[in-house]
Formats: sequence, structure tokens, C-alpha cells
Amino acid sequence: MRADRGGRRDDVQTVGKPARPKAQPFKTSAQPKRDPDFWEPGYTDERDTTEVPGGERLQKVLAQAGVASRRACEDMIGEGRVTVDGQVVRRFGARVDPAKQVIHVDGKRIPTAPDLVYYALNKPIGVVSTMEDPEGRPCLADYVQELAPRLFHVGRLDTETEGLLLLTNDGELAHRLTHPSYGVPKKYWAKVPGPVPRDLHRTLRKGIELEDGLAKVDSFTIVQEHGQQALVEVVLHEGRKHIVRRLLEETGHRVIDLARIEFGPVKLGRLKPGTIRALSLHEVGELYASVKL
Repeated sequence: MRADRGGRRDDVQTVGKPARPKAQPFKTSAQPKRDPDFWEPGYTDERDTTEVPGGERLQKVLAQAGVASRRACEDMIGEGRVTVDGQVVRRFGARVDPAKQVIHVDGKRIPTAPDLVYYALNKPIGVVSTMEDPEGRPCLADYVQELAPRLFHVGRLDTETEGLLLLTNDGELAHRLTHPSYGVPKKYWAKVPGPVPRDLHRTLRKGIELEDGLAKVDSFTIVQEHGQQALVEVVLHEGRKHIVRRLLEETGHRVIDLARIEFGPVKLGRLKPGTIRALSLHEVGELYASVKL
């Protein structure tokens, strides 16, 4: 034992050089032993298990995805706004695998896999919703074949229906967007003969029995009426074949023209028929959120 200047003695005597702990390349999920008098059974710390040795720096991945500048992304990380595989990551030097790990910023998923693409097409009337057509009719490949291999069209539009059609090579997202259990709403504008009864919305929301079962809308609105024609808005989340046309015709309103103007959070906007655009980072994040990804 040795005394310090104040006459106190050390309680512990060290023999030789203390052993250095082995360096850890990153934190692990192993939990330390704890005194049961002070910690509840089963208590665990939130440990960072997201590190990928040799991966890309998280702030670089976020910046390349278009979230913000690299400096701003560092601020987001420091503020605890970024999660990787469900864990908050605050380390500026964290390395991740953007192709395999799931990254969220402010609760919204960020598409970081370099090979995944997301597009919106305004499908013109007369184009079939397939990548090829044995009859030689215009098809989706005529508009997207140069964009990326193995694109999926998210759902379909009738040949005589125009409007918004999403395309992606993200198979999981495409599957969920079209699965009825996720209830992603689609909005249509339809031109029908007028006048339209003011209480038609009650009938359509209650449901109409079709040959393949009961069908109902989420909402129905008369947008405008002019002479013997009316423009109506139909929102529903199911995707049975010709469902909008069949519902309206069953109520005595044959569809003259039909266009899809929204798919979940994505809007057609001013996109001209036959043109295509990449979805924004915000739109892709909202699509992910709509199907709980």
C-alpha cells in the first residue's frame, strides 16, 4: 500500500501492469453482468449491432440517397433521427451495408439499395398493362425498357383506362402495394352520364353485390356536372378487374372516360400521357410507410 499526499491509502494494490482489454471493432449485443440488487431481471442496454466492417459510412449513404448534404446528415445522426435495422445510430463513423440494411430517417424508410428504382408513368389509353403483348399492341415496355431490368408494374390499368401506374424493381414493395390487406387507396376520376343522384355515395359505400362478390368504395364525390355529363371521384383500395367501371355501371352510370390520379401517397399531377418520372425520396418513403416497411 502507498499513501497519497493527504495521507490516504489506496484500497487496492496493483501488481505488475494492468491487462489491457481487447479492442472491439464495434459494440456487440452481449450484456454485462449486473448486481441483481440494483437491476431488474431481464434488463438490457440498447447496444449497437448494426456496424458492418468495411461498409460505407452512414452519412455518405444518406447523402447519396438524397436525404441532405453530408454535413446535415451528420447532424441528423447526432440528433438520434437515424435508425439502422431498427436501432438508433449516433456514431458519425458508423459503417453500413446500404444494399442489405434498412435505414429510416425521422421514421421514414430511405431507399438506399443502389439497384432499386421507382417510377410513375401516365399510361395512355390503348396501352396494355403488360411488359409484352403477343398481339403486338402498345405495352409498358415501349415506355420503360431502357430504364432498368426486371421492372414490375404495380397493379394494372384497363387498356381503355389512362393514368397513374407505378413501376419498380423492388419486389417486396410492389407485392405489398397490391395486396388488399394493406388497404392502399387508389383515386380515380370518371366521366359518366349525368345527372348523378346526390345520395349515390351512400349506396357505393354500403356496397354493391357484383358477380364476384360484394364491392364498396372508400369515398365517392361529385367533382362537377355540366349538361348531361358529370365528373365523379372514386376512392377504393381493392384492385379487382374493371372494378370502378363495374361498380358505376351497376348503378346505371356507364363510364365514358376513366383515369387513375393517385396511388397511395403518389399523385399523377401534371405528368403528361406517355411520360414517366422518377419518384421523389419523400414519395418512396411514404409508399414504404403505407405498407409498414
